[in-house]
Amino acid sequence: MYELSVTRDFIAQHYLIGGDWGCENRKHSHHFKAEFLMTSFELNQHDYIYDISEIHTRFDKVTTYFADQNLNDLEEFKDKNPSIENFARIFLERFIHGMDLTHIHTVAIRLWEDESAWASFQKKL
Repeated sequence: MYELSVTRDFIAQHYLIGGDWGCENRKHSHHFKAEFLMTSFELNQHDYIYDISEIHTRFDKVTTYFADQNLNDLEEFKDKNPSIENFARIFLERFIHGMDLTHIHTVAIRLWEDESAWASFQKKL
């Protein structure tokens, strides 16, 4: 199995809803680190999994969309707790939208909200 991974970091804000989590219920920032990962059993006609420059371009677009935003204010989080788990799913769906994933086995995103805590979301194709 081949794997390809690219990382990027950005800052965004949120506050948690639906429970009593102390300071997490107040708007605060996280310096997120996002790692996109894809796997494939085979390489394409150019002998790689995917065009890494396209992955960088997608990362630029997705991180620019979320950077410096309050996640609670975005349509994707309407009526949802902007937990790191929900954010990972929403981030991945936006990232892969429109990608040609013909020979790809899995895609995943891992989001760190700090140096010790992360959540991930994976799609098997």
